[in-house]
Amino acid sequence: MRPALVATSHGTSSPEGRRAVAALVEAVRQRLPHVEVLDAFVDVQEPSPDAVTARLRGPAVVVPLLLAPGFHVRVDIARAASVPGASAAPTLAPDSRVVTVLVRRLLEAGTCDDDVVVMASAGSSDDHARACFEEVARDLSAAIGQIVPVGYVGGTGRPLDDVVADARAGGVDRRVVVSSLLMAPGFFHDRIAHADVDVVTRPLLDDGPVDTRLVDLVLERYSDAAAQGAWSGTG
Repeated sequence: MRPALVATSHGTSSPEGRRAVAALVEAVRQRLPHVEVLDAFVDVQEPSPDAVTARLRGPAVVVPLLLAPGFHVRVDIARAASVPGASAAPTLAPDSRVVTVLVRRLLEAGTCDDDVVVMASAGSSDDHARACFEEVARDLSAAIGQIVPVGYVGGTGRPLDDVVADARAGGVDRRVVVSSLLMAPGFFHDRIAHADVDVVTRPLLDDGPVDTRLVDLVLERYSDAAAQGAWSGTG
């Protein structure tokens, strides 16, 4: 029996955000017709990942639909993976496919070479999470050929408003474009949208078609984790 895939997102009260994440999970489900794919959430929505793994009778892989390790990974995901037969996959970032989708969003937003790009994240109080965001920013910088600083709208780290102010001071009449490093619409994307910038890109997921690279990434996280232990019932 192949392990169940517990697709664990943050959870949101935003209807648009819920539809966006649900579309990703459904796309994964369609690609894995012989695997039980279950929804779970670390906040706002139910069920929690540990509630899901506790009721499963076979092996499971908890796949965080999250962009960086932090509190929810160390606590919620770890608790869910502590059930016998369960294991946890890494977060979706850092990964080149996430950067590719960020570049695509910049192009869709009409970003040009003269624009100043900054990246925005929900942020975290966890050092490992912030290191992950910084790595994504470095990779995005290499992809578009300009240094992309990171600003945060939550947690610790340099506030987005301060990063934008610096970009405006150094860019004279150049537009400031925010690359939204968020999984889906919701509270944090709304906060980014209120920043004093010219353009904000769409998050990685929205009401449009799910980028197949994100689906591939989830499948790879699941397959790798399953190969490393879930099949044999180790967690």
